[in-house]
Amino acid sequence: MDNEKKVVEMTTAEAEAFAAFQKQQEKERISRQRKANREVYAELVDDEIATALPELRALSDQIKAVKAKVFENFKEVLRMKSEVMQLTTDTQRTHTFTHSDGSMRLTLGVNAVDDWRDTVEDGITMVKQYIESLATDDKSKMLVNTVLRLLSRDQKGTLKASRVLQLRKMAEETQDDTFIEGVRIIEESYQPSTTKTFIRAEFKDDKGWHIVPLSVTEADD
Repeated sequence: MDNEKKVVEMTTAEAEAFAAFQKQQEKERISRQRKANREVYAELVDDEIATALPELRALSDQIKAVKAKVFENFKEVLRMKSEVMQLTTDTQRTHTFTHSDGSMRLTLGVNAVDDWRDTVEDGITMVKQYIESLATDDKSKMLVNTVLRLLSRDQKGTLKASRVLQLRKMAEETQDDTFIEGVRIIEESYQPSTTKTFIRAEFKDDKGWHIVPLSVTEADD
């Protein structure tokens, strides 16, 4: 009889208290496990960053070095292009070269942001004064609206150089001295600022032209 297990009977209150204790214990266990998982996750992130960043920095340095080498190598090509083609390449921002067999193409260039000296406002004023004086009927009002749209600025408040080219053609067609002089002042005020140089590499196969991805964003998975 001594070997028989004794059954402990609990009151309802004791049973409820024991259940609450077990529930609290499980809650604390889960909390500890989640904290441990977060610590493991943080360590994993740290390890992967520490591994990836040096590799990406090395890749960036390599791209920078190759880019500089390509531009340096093409200095002589650009000089000969100017000489052979009898062209002025100083103002040309983009140069495209295609291999003689038609299978490879390389574009070297520099990005530029439209910018203007303060005198641009004088030219704009002259053009507006002239063009607004023409608004005498519906036909001329359409012309006025077209010109004023060409003189409108983008969201950054910049006048687009491409629109000024259209404006010059219109001025030449009118042969009006004031209009032409205003556009000339605007053109002379153009002072673009260059940003970064770029290289676009392409190759051709039986499926057509393909761009060589030169950034992490463009590279295939």
